[in-house]
Amino acid sequence: MELSILPAGKQTILAIGLMSGTSADGVDAALVEITGWSTATRVRQRGFVSIPYEEPMRRELLRLAAGGAGGSRDLCLVNFRLGALFADACEAVCAAAGVDPGEVDLVGSHGHTFYHVPVAEDYLGAPGRGTLQLGEAAVIAQRLGCPVVGDFRVRDMAAGGLGAPLVPYTEYLLYRSESENIALQNIGGIGNVTMLPAGCGLKDVYAFDTGPGNMVMDALAARATGGARRWDEGGRLAARGRVDAGLLEWLARDEYLRLPPPKTTGREYYGQDYVARLVEEGRARGLSWEDMLATATDFTALTIQYSLEHLCAHRAQRLIVGGGGALNPTLMAFLRRRLPGCRVMTNEELGLDGNAKEAVAFAVLANEFCHGAPNNAPRATGAARPVVMGKLTPA
Repeated sequence: MELSILPAGKQTILAIGLMSGTSADGVDAALVEITGWSTATRVRQRGFVSIPYEEPMRRELLRLAAGGAGGSRDLCLVNFRLGALFADACEAVCAAAGVDPGEVDLVGSHGHTFYHVPVAEDYLGAPGRGTLQLGEAAVIAQRLGCPVVGDFRVRDMAAGGLGAPLVPYTEYLLYRSESENIALQNIGGIGNVTMLPAGCGLKDVYAFDTGPGNMVMDALAARATGGARRWDEGGRLAARGRVDAGLLEWLARDEYLRLPPPKTTGREYYGQDYVARLVEEGRARGLSWEDMLATATDFTALTIQYSLEHLCAHRAQRLIVGGGGALNPTLMAFLRRRLPGCRVMTNEELGLDGNAKEAVAFAVLANEFCHGAPNNAPRATGAARPVVMGKLTPA
């Protein structure tokens, strides 16, 4: 049933999608026009900004997301602080596009993931699962004066799904082809792939996290530069190193790599403990920071290659790469070398904005919510059935 929260009779709405990824680099905000819904959805991007977190905020996000120290007071305060930063990003993207914030009809916000437990673990003597995304929607709604839809993951998990990945539904709406098997690889903190078989329906779409995207490379770059760099910009440090076959083989023993989909992962697996073990192994082999970075960069490419060749039921004819990893020429070169039989390209080569792709997705997911349309992809998440994901904060 369609909800009466969008302007009556308005064919095209103005919406903002918000995304804060596992790398904790900043808030992405995309301003889009959306016409229609479901398979009739049409999207036109009006603006995009990425607002970096100031270093104290980024350190706090990484600290709290590590699953160690931190309590209810910290989570309470960071929730509202993030809400304010998300509202700032909404106003910034409106300013960049020359749009009055009062014209915005809807905001879709992913929030920032602090912890994700998709597979049941023992908790107080019983199996426990859960997920926690913060960034108070009420703060955004108050500042923008429009409804906000957020907290998407929990409904899919309540239906037995992993709560991730969330973007495949929108990729199905916007990228499907009648003639080609198209794979879409996002390389954010974590890598994830969506397979759209030629002529597919939603039930045919499957997706999963391939493993580390930029997360491990970012951590190594920070260590290599004594914290002076958050990431290996342009893959320049990795380009100065060499891939060590022994360390790459050690990385390729990763248990997550061979798990069958549906599957999802995050900082709780590929965080600081993982990086510390990698560095210890690299030092034992006498490798430089550049060599470790080169090897970790090729490992990200290897996880994508393995996923496409061993975990996908269809051979990808075209791979469209988005996210920050698409801006790393060293990583893209490794990927093209590993996938010679597949056309590897970026969203930009298609005239699209790869940086904005995930933020746009949450605007689309919010629009689907407003039309009462199920907006998960059950084959991708493992949910028992299609459900309407999201929670509404009215204007």
